[in-house]
Parts: sequence; structure tokens; C-alpha cells
Amino acid sequence: MQITNEIFRVGGSGLTSYQDAAIYLIKFGEHAALVDAGCGDDTDRLLSNILACGVLPEQIVYLLITHCHYDHTGGAKALKERIPCQIICHEADAVFLEHGDSVVTAATWYGSRMSAFAVDRKISGSGEQIELGGRIIEAIHIPGHSPGSLAYLTESEGLKVLFGQDVHGPLDSSLLSHREDYLKSLELLISLEADILCEGHYGVFKGKDKVRQFIASFLKTG
Repeated sequence: MQITNEIFRVGGSGLTSYQDAAIYLIKFGEHAALVDAGCGDDTDRLLSNILACGVLPEQIVYLLITHCHYDHTGGAKALKERIPCQIICHEADAVFLEHGDSVVTAATWYGSRMSAFAVDRKISGSGEQIELGGRIIEAIHIPGHSPGSLAYLTESEGLKVLFGQDVHGPLDSSLLSHREDYLKSLELLISLEADILCEGHYGVFKGKDKVRQFIASFLKTG
């Protein structure tokens, strides 16, 4: 699924395993990044989808993790073995990935276990800038769904594109969710005034009004 001429959805239900959250591909010049990795049940198909977008595995320099949950990270270890990319995650969630915590990562929700893997670059505090192909991707800390949830914001074709994977939650004590933080993070996401939202389970929203309305709808239920 092409979102702009530089951004594609290459994984998720209908493209890879039905259990996978959405996986997005960003290609800036000769370099590329993946946003999340799915559960890891269909890595071959994921790589095939990436190739279909005209991107070679060796062009992928980053795997940008939005948060530690299994449907977003279970495939990270297998991807790292086949693509020499740098795994990036917020430090508050990295600890659960590096220790293979199957409860906080929700692997147990999928009847599986989290395989521990190293995080190469840990985002700290409220966020950092990541350079890709001479362009900037901003990592923004949005705690609530998980302690170290991140959104990634960049620009493509003059449009602000926001990767806010699990805007919808859910919130659960076993995931160390925090309701007050979650509501503040929703307000922050709205303030970014993105033109396109790439979500983890609800698809892609285009247009500032549609993006704002979708995010704001969870302020009532959160």
C-alpha cells in the first residue's frame, strides 16, 4: 500500500501475518527505515513486500520501534538477523525487550514468548531527531499505552506524516499502562497537526481533520 511516493505499508493483516500490527516503510533517497516488525511469523513475505517497493534489504538502516508490544516487536530479532539495521526504541520500553519480558510485551496475549534482543539506540526523555537520507524523523515520547511508547513524525511530499501506532490503546495494568499519561499523549499528538496518520490497527488517515477526529475520539474513551 503506497501512502506517499516515499512511504508504504508493507506489513500487517492482509499483507503479512494476521496477528501483525501495521509495518511501514520509509524511503528517503537511497536509505530506508521500517516502523515496527510485526510478530515475526511471516518475515519472508515482509521482505518480499519491501522488495516490491523497490527497496533492497541493505538499504534499510533503521528499525524504528514504536513500543515494546509483541505484535510490533516479535519479529525484530529475525529481521535483525537478515537486515543489518540499527534497532531504535525508547529506553523505558527497551528494558522489556532486552530481558525478553513476555508479560509487559503482551507476548502471552498471543500465546507466545518474547525472544530477547539488543536495542542499538535508546531514545531518552521526550525524544530525539533521527537522520535518514539527509532528512529528519522526529521520535516523540508518548507514554500511556506503554511506558516508552514513541510516535515518529516526518515530512513527505510537503505533508506531515505521523506514525502513531497504537493511538487507540488499549490500557491494561499488565502492560504498565498509565491513563493520565495516555490522555496527555493524545493531546500532544493532536497538537502536531499531522496531515497523515499511520496507525497500527485502524489503517491510514489522510487530512488534518480526519487525523484530529480519530485521535480525539479516544479522549472520550481513554
